[in-house]
Amino acid sequence: MPRPDVHQSHPAIVRRLKRAEGQLRSVREMIAAGQPCLKVAQQLQAALSAVHQAKKAFINDHLDHCLHRAVDAVGRKARVQMGEFRAIAKYL
Repeated sequence: MPRPDVHQSHPAIVRRLKRAEGQLRSVREMIAAGQPCLKVAQQLQAALSAVHQAKKAFINDHLDHCLHRAVDAVGRKARVQMGEFRAIAKYL
């Protein structure tokens, strides 16, 4: 049985994060090699964008799946899920 906190979108999010990891590795190498600042800044922006998109996808996926479960739940579980929703929504 799959774990409820592992969603179908997680592999794609991990791929985005690996891409960002590679971009950051490239940035370190570019700096060490004395590459022009403009090129370094462009790669930093690409890495930042990849992390931002991964975060956005992760949070939206959480809202789609976990909020849906909360609405279907009753009592204490619903309150816990709604608290989690409010907490994670700050990061959108």
